[in-house]
Amino acid sequence: MIIKKFQAYNEKDAVNMAKDEMGNEAVILNIKTIKHRGFARLFKKNIIEVTAALEEKEVKVEAPRPRAIDYTAGDMTYANPALNKDADNGSNIEAKLNSLQEMLEKQISAGSSKNDKKEKEAKEEKDEEIEDEVEDKGVNKAFTKLIYGKLVENEVDENIAKKIIEEVEESLTSQSSLDTYLSGIYQKIILKLGQAKTIELAEGKTNLVFFVGPTGVGKTTTIAKLASHFKLDKKAKVALITSDTYRIAAVEQLRTYANILDIPMQVVYTVEEFNDAVEMFAGFDLIFVDTAGRSHKNLEQCNEVIHLVNDCKIDEEKINKQVYLVLSTATKYKDLLKITEAYAGLKKYNLVFTKLDETTYLGNILNIKLKTDAPLSYVTSGQVVPDDISRLNAQKVAKQLLGGGE
Repeated sequence: MIIKKFQAYNEKDAVNMAKDEMGNEAVILNIKTIKHRGFARLFKKNIIEVTAALEEKEVKVEAPRPRAIDYTAGDMTYANPALNKDADNGSNIEAKLNSLQEMLEKQISAGSSKNDKKEKEAKEEKDEEIEDEVEDKGVNKAFTKLIYGKLVENEVDENIAKKIIEEVEESLTSQSSLDTYLSGIYQKIILKLGQAKTIELAEGKTNLVFFVGPTGVGKTTTIAKLASHFKLDKKAKVALITSDTYRIAAVEQLRTYANILDIPMQVVYTVEEFNDAVEMFAGFDLIFVDTAGRSHKNLEQCNEVIHLVNDCKIDEEKINKQVYLVLSTATKYKDLLKITEAYAGLKKYNLVFTKLDETTYLGNILNIKLKTDAPLSYVTSGQVVPDDISRLNAQKVAKQLLGGGE
């Protein structure tokens, strides 16, 4: 069978292109709309893509029509499964678990052969510790060893991995299958990650949204992505405030986004100026606040940001304040702990994880979630504005932590 795709600015032209090249016997398999990414979507039309099929013996080859578009775009699918933006639904979760089960069964039968002798001995010693803890429960040790090793390999903290396993094993027996065991771990991780809490527009109220965190994690780009989404897709009235007057070109970077989106922006240097700016934007749906990136090693500078967030004067009847601590998934776990300690003075915050495209190990998302008890919210996976951001999908993170991305 021959399968080809044809693209045009409307469905009729795309279908005609398929019929002209493949003949009237061609069968249309799928029709979808491809949207441009980034700011290009403001100026270019969407593309209609038609997928057609024909039995090979009937295909006829003709020169492509001049209407064909030289366009290479499509749905973004990252190598890291945790970044795919299509949400899982109930019908395919079981299939993914089955895929994981097959992978784990192969590993059980094949054993570990990729580590050198020293690494293998160290791993076996850790495995023996976790096995000893569950010996009295009669749970299949091979399952325990494999699941624990997979979680730790994906940089889940050892204590957290042990706790998850222990909680699941309380409901298992030695007769429990790998499918039952794996499903229990998978569901337990999803429950611990919790439901992502993202920005929701409130009628009659302004959302004042702070973004805080260390330098270089992508706060400004994250704000640009969210501002674009709410301005273009939600038709919200958006304004920007920046207190990041320390980083070279930080103000100009945000101003460039503001000009493209045609939204107002205000630069502030003190808490008093910040209060005036908030009052100026009274009545807006959203005010995004870009704060200066601060090293967790400089507590004095971190406290300046905390002071701005905690001590700004707002009318709580009209303004809903939200705070997002932005962290990079590529940062070491010990450093992430130090960062969250440095920002412990914040009364309440949600977690944003950036740079998922720069790592294949997502254990820190679960680690920091459980260490801080702060709700997860957004994840980002690249520099494209506004596309490379999405609501955290707990199912995909759980699948990745269990080795589903390999």
